Amino acid sequence: MTQSALRLEGLTRRFGGVTAVDNISVRIAKGEIVGLVGPNGAGKTTLVNLVTGFVPKSAGRVFFEEADITRQPPHQIARCGVARTFQVVQPFAEMTVLENVMAGALFAGQRGNMKESAERARHYLDFVGLDRFAGYSASELSLADRKRLELAKSLAMEPRLLFLDEVNAGLNSSELDDALELIRRIAGMGVTIVIIEHVLRIVLSLVTRLIVLHHGAMLTDGPPAEALNDPAVIKAYLGTKFDKRHQAELQRQREKYRQTLERGQDG
Repeated sequence: MTQSALRLEGLTRRFGGVTAVDNISVRIAKGEIVGLVGPNGAGKTTLVNLVTGFVPKSAGRVFFEEADITRQPPHQIARCGVARTFQVVQPFAEMTVLENVMAGALFAGQRGNMKESAERARHYLDFVGLDRFAGYSASELSLADRKRLELAKSLAMEPRLLFLDEVNAGLNSSELDDALELIRRIAGMGVTIVIIEHVLRIVLSLVTRLIVLHHGAMLTDGPPAEALNDPAVIKAYLGTKFDKRHQAELQRQREKYRQTLERGQDG
């Protein structure tokens, strides 16, 4: 059996009388690209916050590469090799683009001094295509480039497991194509990736597995084709009363995914 990158056992978070994450148990193997999807408010970001230590757990355990990290604080989890982007991109606006990425390297403790941190930061700025903006203030970047900066900061932590929390939100079609290609390149480095999204179509070209959440609970975990045909998933996304236009769009996505698989087999 392939070694686990991440294993969750009964992970739960309650806020007063509301259960935001409800008894989630899942295993993600090293090298997988997994989509964590669900409607707004499904508990996706809360689940990531629990794994990365930003929110305390009400119950359950978290294992990274079989080491128990349940009670570790965020900086220790980062140093283990777990990184994440944030849904709301908030760079250090008064710092340069280079300094922002250096902060990621220093936070994870992977670079022992400023010189090494700067070298690593420049490497990842080049990787995401922001090297020419190294001396700019982070506040001068466009939304698409701030998303790339967020990626570079996370990569500078040299993770083996990377959570991408709606890193594609707000991008136009061209920017989205570039972002998806960048994610493929990151996966090619051997990084295990969990993509957090609420829009199914964004992740279908990347993942071989979907974990679908709704009201904090897991609806399904398996191949995308199965998720797209699961009545519970359809109901969660579209409700019980959806018109023919919605049904036609869902069928189009299924057919597109089937054709993608067939092209891959032919190649």
